[in-house]
Amino acid sequence: MRELNDVLRDWEAVIGLEIHTELTTLKTKMFCGCRLSHDDEPNTHVCPVCLGLPGALPVPNRGAIESIVKAGLATNCEIQRRSMFYRKHYFYPDMAKNFQTTQGPVAFCMHGRLGIEVAGRGAAERPECAFGASEAESLASASANAAGLSRAMAEQLPEGADARPSAGGAACGSAGGAVCGSVGGSADATAPRGSVGAEGRGSGALAVPVRHDDGSYEATIRILRIHMEEDAAKMVHVGGEEGRIGGASESLVDYNRCGTPLIELVTEPDLRTPEEARLFMEKLRRIFLTIGISDCSMEKGSMRCDGNVSLRRRGETGLGAKTELKNLNSFKALHDGLAYEICRQADVLESGGVVRQETRHWEPSRKRTVAMRAKETADDYRLFPDPDLEPFDLSDEFVEHCRAEIPELPDAKRDRFVRDYGIKRPDAEQLAGDPATAAFFEESAAGLVGDAAQTVANLVVNDLAAHLKASGSTLGESGISPTQVASLARLLAADAISSNQAREVLEAMAGSGEDPEKIVDERGMRQVSDAGALQPIVDQVLEACADQARQYRDGNQKVIGFLVGQCMKASHGKGNPKLFNELLRATLEG
Repeated sequence: MRELNDVLRDWEAVIGLEIHTELTTLKTKMFCGCRLSHDDEPNTHVCPVCLGLPGALPVPNRGAIESIVKAGLATNCEIQRRSMFYRKHYFYPDMAKNFQTTQGPVAFCMHGRLGIEVAGRGAAERPECAFGASEAESLASASANAAGLSRAMAEQLPEGADARPSAGGAACGSAGGAVCGSVGGSADATAPRGSVGAEGRGSGALAVPVRHDDGSYEATIRILRIHMEEDAAKMVHVGGEEGRIGGASESLVDYNRCGTPLIELVTEPDLRTPEEARLFMEKLRRIFLTIGISDCSMEKGSMRCDGNVSLRRRGETGLGAKTELKNLNSFKALHDGLAYEICRQADVLESGGVVRQETRHWEPSRKRTVAMRAKETADDYRLFPDPDLEPFDLSDEFVEHCRAEIPELPDAKRDRFVRDYGIKRPDAEQLAGDPATAAFFEESAAGLVGDAAQTVANLVVNDLAAHLKASGSTLGESGISPTQVASLARLLAADAISSNQAREVLEAMAGSGEDPEKIVDERGMRQVSDAGALQPIVDQVLEACADQARQYRDGNQKVIGFLVGQCMKASHGKGNPKLFNELLRATLEG
């Protein structure tokens, strides 16, 4: 197959995402009082409601409704004051009652947006032809041609509600499909047209990316909806390859997860490259962590993504058949799975074949996608309003209560860190993305600005992060305090220790809880920063390394690194490497 960058010069990828997030910070399930369980013995937290036994009636979790409203407000969505739950029918062991309770055409949160910044190698995935007027037409046509809502479903809306797609647009309903194209590329002619807020999906609301001189660009990704539903049970296929049912000797079901509150965010088809999809999901994860609605653990499955992608020739306005990649559980899997699928579809189309609308599975070990099943439609699920749950009428007071509980969001925190502490923007972004890390940095850098604050940021972003990853611990478990990091930063700023020594001290801090000053003194690690004491060592090294000294004078400045290393060796690691560098250059050029 052709390489991704080569394919995307000829073909346009139309990508939409469905991002599922379990509300793991709640204590009970969505419609019953069973405790949320993640690592307990299987089938120990179940009841007649989540098992769907006859006569059991659901009671909505107020905390879950608060969480989804916060998610919508944090992603610039319009909060719908009136909405309702539907029953989505399917027959599979992971849902004992044979239907999933989810939202219908109108979700709690509709028509939001998030901006992403794409830079570096990832920005090169979008070719030069995908900017300007042609991209405005592309975005508008992708939304206009996306599969729409059936009139039969729209007629079941609660009184006064609005399905809200724009002309030719789509509201995917609780079938959960990201708006990403339909077989044949035609819109559903019977899709109802909304009036309130419909401009949010029209071409006038599109923000066309503009590439900067350094190759980077910003893109605004529109969010169609965030709806509430309950998660299914956990299936364990014993003996199946990569956990799949194919080839399994038996399948086990753990209903502890069944009924877990789950929100699903569905994007508009505004994404054009795998890198954009990865960055969007990373940003969404940072937001959800900050507002405290989920642990967003992709490894444990509390946050996962389905990627929908179709291809069309550059300049075309119709949409091709889409495929859906299910349950991508890492940012790398999302990027690599979409990249492979784009190249696969291009290979099929260029060889005269037909792309089938289907659900596919990403196999990371083999770096390929494989077909799972034909893609369901809304009609397959026989959606209808849940007779056991009344429509929701959210008051202005309820929405404002949720808004008041939203903390400073990552982008605002990043900008404040750059403005108030004077640290580098990439470091500020990494610090601001995790609430615990951001709070740790602020306490460590209290009263510092400029280089001093940047030294603290370097320690937290690089050394401390590396220690936590290697030890498999969290900040709270590490035994390292902000006070210790601040003390370590002062030692670095004073050139009392080198950056390599700082990593050694940090490891000792974690094991002992002692102050860095004490560790440095007990181990005799303080650097010598007296030029008078270091100059004799420099003279000695230059005399012993005459060949390297001659190379430097002949223009090979790279050899200075070797000479600094020899000076450090001669000083038994106690000399200041920065000062050695300065003294070597002054002596060689004098």
